[in-house]
Amino acid sequence: MNYRKKPLEEIPEENTAVWSCTNDDCNGWMRDNFTFDVAPTCPLCSAPMEQSMRMLPQLLNSNSNPKALKKGISIS
Repeated sequence: MNYRKKPLEEIPEENTAVWSCTNDDCNGWMRDNFTFDVAPTCPLCSAPMEQSMRMLPQLLNSNSNPKALKKGISIS
């Protein structure tokens, strides 16, 4: 029997702002529109991160500005 894989649908990519870890031994990075801090630290090694650009698949973040959210839960 001959099985054929269906051709995969091409995912559109766009130039995206990301934060990359400055530690040479760490490969950590995150999309800018998914961070809660203005200048985040690496969640893997706690090193500072620098802003850069990458070609990544398009993702929609339903929250337009996560940096404006309050951190934690308020208990009264």
